[in-house]
This record gives sequence, structure tokens and C-alpha cells, in this order.
Amino acid sequence: MDYLWLKALHVAAVLIFIGGIFVQATGVATGARGATETVGLVSRWDQRVTLPAMLVVWLTGALVAASGAWFSNHWLWAKLVLVVALSGLHGVQSGRLRRLRKGERLRPGANSFLVWIAIAGSVTVIAILAVTKPF
Repeated sequence: MDYLWLKALHVAAVLIFIGGIFVQATGVATGARGATETVGLVSRWDQRVTLPAMLVVWLTGALVAASGAWFSNHWLWAKLVLVVALSGLHGVQSGRLRRLRKGERLRPGANSFLVWIAIAGSVTVIAILAVTKPF
């Protein structure tokens, strides 16, 4: 596949994945406050859209990095730490959605705002690292 098409597919998948993580965080927050109808919608979106987008992000990201021979660069490894953290957050939130779908009660917390800040901060740093390749 042509490099520019591969990179474009990667960026598109990243946008869908990050949007899906924000939707997940919102679904978990509203579900913990009792909005159970939202949980089902968010959970289906996650399974059908966000999860496949995450898999495309990983696949195309590995191919882009390989084609650029960037695996020895420190900026890529710093970026990968954040991508692993976002993927892990996706897994944690998927588990929370699953528990909410089963009718379990989660303690509504103020950490929803912190999750949104962590996502936005991680994405910002990832973008800076990918564009500037500082080290």
C-alpha cells in the first residue's frame, strides 16, 4: 500500500478511536449516574466501531513505523507508551461498560473529568511527538 494512503488510514482510524474513547468515558460517567439506556448504545458503538478502529490504529501504525524505519527512535517509544496507556484505558472502560450493562452499580466519581483530561493530554503529546519527532 502506498505510504500516504497508509498514513491517511492510520490518521482516520486514530480519529475514530480517540472519539470512541471520549464516548466511552461519557457513557461510563452517565451510566454510573443511572442513565442505563446510554450504556447499551455506547457499548454497541464501542464493539462495532471503537474496537475495530483501535485494531486498525495498531496495524497501520506498525506498518507506518516500519516503512519509516522508526523503531530505533526514542520519540516513537515515548509515543507508544501513551498509545498503550490509551489502549489500556479503552480496556478498563470496556469492562466498566460491561459491568454497567449487567446491572452493577458503579460509584459515580469526579474522576470522569480526569479521564477526559488524560485522553486529551495524551493525544496532544502523541500528536506533538509524531509531527515534530523531537528525539
